[in-house]
Amino acid sequence: MSQLLQVENLETKFRTADGKLPAVRNISFSVDKEETLCIVGESGSGKSITSLSIMGLLPPNGEISSGSILLDGDNLTEKTEEEMEKLRGNTLSMIFQEPMTALNPVLTIGYQLREPLIIHKKMSKKEANKKSIELLDKVGIPNPKEKMAQYPHELSGGMRQRVMISIALACEPSLLVADEPTTALDVTIQAQILDLMNELKEEIGMGVVFVTHDMGVVAEIADRVMVMYAGEVVEIADVESIFENPQHPYTKGLLNSVPDVDDETQELEVIQGSMPGLDEEITGCRFHPRCPFAMETCKQKEPPLFEVTSDHSSKCWLQEVKQDGNSGAITRS
Repeated sequence: MSQLLQVENLETKFRTADGKLPAVRNISFSVDKEETLCIVGESGSGKSITSLSIMGLLPPNGEISSGSILLDGDNLTEKTEEEMEKLRGNTLSMIFQEPMTALNPVLTIGYQLREPLIIHKKMSKKEANKKSIELLDKVGIPNPKEKMAQYPHELSGGMRQRVMISIALACEPSLLVADEPTTALDVTIQAQILDLMNELKEEIGMGVVFVTHDMGVVAEIADRVMVMYAGEVVEIADVESIFENPQHPYTKGLLNSVPDVDDETQELEVIQGSMPGLDEEITGCRFHPRCPFAMETCKQKEPPLFEVTSDHSSKCWLQEVKQDGNSGAITRS
């Protein structure tokens, strides 16, 4: 697989009454073609801001203050808004968390599906209509021709999300950014949509950035996982390493908070405390106030992103501690 997306030293800030505050702090990652990178973490960790930075859809008071976002070698941070509009919905697409707010309530499903095909693919209305019906059929919507004439409020939540996926995939994008697209759906529809996204990823050959806080979804869809905390990348690895050999205490806490349906005696772990605000300056590791493994070094110096293996990194001073010949690995309880 070849590299599709390369994010280097990205910092995103918000202008507030207290000055410019960083929501994403100097993060770097990449996504290959036909690869799904899941970004996980609690609310406020910077997941959605990272995805909106990629799309160039930050709110008016947000700005990318430094770093680069290369899509097929093209730096998106240097694009004008007009140039980004030509990319969005075409080479670059996004599925939002809540389709009822993302879909236009006064336009039919058919109109909203045809629009990107007419604008980006220069199709006639008749061609776009035919393609739109095919797309709705592909995502499992019954009676697609009939649904074309309906409005968003006339469809169920699962159907609306399938419509959003159809719109996002209409122009066969190189990169799909999905911001918690299954959060509001029941587990049956969620499973169907995850299966569908996996199928379409392979069929189209696109890369996927999938934002979620649900570790069950991560296990289902991820190739690699990036764990974020307080705007920083704290761990990044292939999905198997994250589940079988987590290295950062925060990752371990997230995994231990997932219930095991086969273990009736399991006690779920709670990560004590809460995510720091944007205006909270913390010396050393930003997770140390909540970390059960915190050492004096953690309170004084910010850790680098240590290399655990060639494709596994952890931003934790425990990597310097040699225990049982495993470079400070954290064993899951």
